[in-house]
Amino acid sequence: MPNRVCACVVVLVVTWLGEAGAGPVSGTVRTMTREGVVPATAIVYAEPLDAAPGRGPGRFTLTQKNKAFRPHVLPVPVGSTVEFPNDDQIFHNVFSLASPQPFDLGLYRGGATRERTFTRPGTYRVFCNIHPQMTALVLVVPTPFTTAVGADGRFVLELPPGRYRVTALSERAQPVSIEVTSVAGAATAPELTLDESAWIFAQHRNKFGQEYPASAYNR
Repeated sequence: MPNRVCACVVVLVVTWLGEAGAGPVSGTVRTMTREGVVPATAIVYAEPLDAAPGRGPGRFTLTQKNKAFRPHVLPVPVGSTVEFPNDDQIFHNVFSLASPQPFDLGLYRGGATRERTFTRPGTYRVFCNIHPQMTALVLVVPTPFTTAVGADGRFVLELPPGRYRVTALSERAQPVSIEVTSVAGAATAPELTLDESAWIFAQHRNKFGQEYPASAYNR
């Protein structure tokens, strides 16, 4: 089938917004997909090349509500702790088999919370061992300058002066990077393009590497 190019907006919420000398770096991210396929949520992050990244790890929340993870994609700086509260009135079992740090939070009831600290960068696909429709992506990146993609193709980063490597990626596309320079005034970054045209849906397996029973889809 023919490919189509879909623009997706990225608005970067930067922790150094208030620093003197910060300037906007704007650009566009486009996603190529097969005809009729909606692009996946993507993120963009900026790594300083001439200085330390500044503020480090934090605490974040990936909620389980109505048999879904919210948000579906959660970018966090390396070293951050993610809480996984169960806001349903049923049991959930959060797990990920992704390297370099697979984890299994075990079975826990509604109203309870468990957490995980991510000490190594990587892409962590997160599932529930009871409900196969529950999927999420935790992207652990080496910088605090990161956000999920928004809606119409443009992104703006408010960054202190210096050189940065800006990377875009999604769960269906390989990351792409460019180098940009932030100045006291405005700067424009080259366009970033993600290619999701080869992606084909495949149902994941449970934490034991087995297919979910048919009854799991009705729970």
